[in-house]
Amino acid sequence: MTTERAGKSTRDAAAPFPVGAQDPPAPRHPAAATDRDGATHSAGWLLLRLLACRGVDYFLANSGTDFAPIVEALASVAPDVPPRPRPLLVPHESVAVGMAHGATLVTGRPQFVMVHVNVGTANALCGLINAARENVPMLLAAGRTPWFESGAPGARSLNVHWAQEMFDQAGMVREHVKWDYELRDARQLESVIDRALAIAASAPRGPVYLSLPREVLAQRAAAPGAAGASLAPAAPAVPDPGAIEEVARILAGARQPIVVTARAGADPAVVPMLEAFAHRLAAPVIEFRPRHLSLACDAPMHGGFEVGPWLDAADAILVLDCDVPWIPSLKAPRPDAVVIHAAADPLFTRYPVRGFRADIAIAAAPRAVLGALAPALDRALAAHAPEALAARRTAIAQAGARRRAALRELIESGRNARPMGLAHVSNALRAAAPEDAVFVNEYSLVPAALGLRRPGSFFGSSPAGGLGWGLPAALGIKLAAPDRFVVAGLGDGSYEFANPIACHHAAAMHGLPVLTVVLNNGGYAAIDRATRGMYPEGSAVRTGMPLMSLAPSPHYADVVRACDGHGERVLDPGELPDALARAVKAVRGGRQALVDIACA
Repeated sequence: MTTERAGKSTRDAAAPFPVGAQDPPAPRHPAAATDRDGATHSAGWLLLRLLACRGVDYFLANSGTDFAPIVEALASVAPDVPPRPRPLLVPHESVAVGMAHGATLVTGRPQFVMVHVNVGTANALCGLINAARENVPMLLAAGRTPWFESGAPGARSLNVHWAQEMFDQAGMVREHVKWDYELRDARQLESVIDRALAIAASAPRGPVYLSLPREVLAQRAAAPGAAGASLAPAAPAVPDPGAIEEVARILAGARQPIVVTARAGADPAVVPMLEAFAHRLAAPVIEFRPRHLSLACDAPMHGGFEVGPWLDAADAILVLDCDVPWIPSLKAPRPDAVVIHAAADPLFTRYPVRGFRADIAIAAAPRAVLGALAPALDRALAAHAPEALAARRTAIAQAGARRRAALRELIESGRNARPMGLAHVSNALRAAAPEDAVFVNEYSLVPAALGLRRPGSFFGSSPAGGLGWGLPAALGIKLAAPDRFVVAGLGDGSYEFANPIACHHAAAMHGLPVLTVVLNNGGYAAIDRATRGMYPEGSAVRTGMPLMSLAPSPHYADVVRACDGHGERVLDPGELPDALARAVKAVRGGRQALVDIACA
């Protein structure tokens, strides 16, 4: 037997939209703005109430000695009133940040994460880098070693309070956040929180960082009033009308225009807009290293997932929210092609070096760009023969049919392969999962083989590539969309980076049953590919690849079993459908599950 079994909202136009969860209920406040006798509260209590007033859904925490005022505040909440934001203890900081990332992918709203001083910040840093590069708004807070050695409420009381102090704690994260600040006094809490959330939610969106000294959290201050936030996020930018008219003219006059994107579908409302736009223009949409579903895989104008085959013929290229639209050392546009970049930050100004040509750059979100381009394109196309557009549509659709036929052959050829091919496993997962499943992909799943159609059904890794993101993000998606079936597809390396015990423990603690699929190739395949690419006839290719193999592979199914989940290990392709079916049944029954699959 080769299968091992276990016995048992209101959202702004630039924001992502939910994948199916209902908006959470309006915040309920455990107490009025002030007590009847006018008494004040600790800043820790006020922080929680202020986050509730500002619509923050979750307070994801990995606590430390700096949390004492917040722990006391949480304990003071009346037991018959559910606290808002919902507090969740998460056993590792990287998991907490990843869960906040995933929850925001669903809700579009920034979440609050708090960690323990500098050491907690260090553990959260990789997830913070992922959020920054993927424009995910988040308020990351950390305690700060007490200032005073004695004589003040919250002063130092443990030996670590000397060793954990830094000259500049926020310096660890400053390159990866839009704003950072250390709270100086409880009386400024409201304005600081409002500023943090407004900056995080303004395009281009991203994380912010706030350090909270223990003495300040212990201070007393009056509760905030009933008024709303004092700062609103900046309104999304509107595309320049002159630039839009020029782009429409260029695209309409091109013989072979193409669209390249990685994350236009971060706003699911863009997906039908992009499909209609691509059909009208008769242009293929290439999802190059996608992080979101921007077009249904079987849409007639879907140009596949590799941009290289289209570049030789393309004479006009619309790069729609894509940081790396091609790899210049492998293939670049022809010199006479017109290249247009459109995104909230079309030049990706936080990237130190990025030399992709931009003949026109439009600073606006894809929804605003497509909304303005559609009527301008209609006007520009009025003078062009419809027969040429029809012929181009037919050619693009035929190319798509050929790609899908080749994919079916690849899947079929891997049906009996051992170890199994990634396309075959992805297709089997597509067949086993519910139709409305949400897939979180950390490198190993093949999007085309998943047959993706629904906006908001696919989330890929941040371009920063900080491993260990996928499983925590899946937990955050399940937290925010409890009625959706969530699948985390991970390589074995990505799974180990995720702090899997902490992830499965968090899933058990908070009732977050997700299906984890480990596509286990026994090593770091990216290292193998990179080395072969640079040294195709080198020693590593001839004699073996150092620093790549993870053999002997652990039995990952035992890890999820340790947290009362369902786990299986699959070596034989004939066992795969039944193993996936059992795992899906377990998740639908409320238990997390993991299937460890031996892959090529």
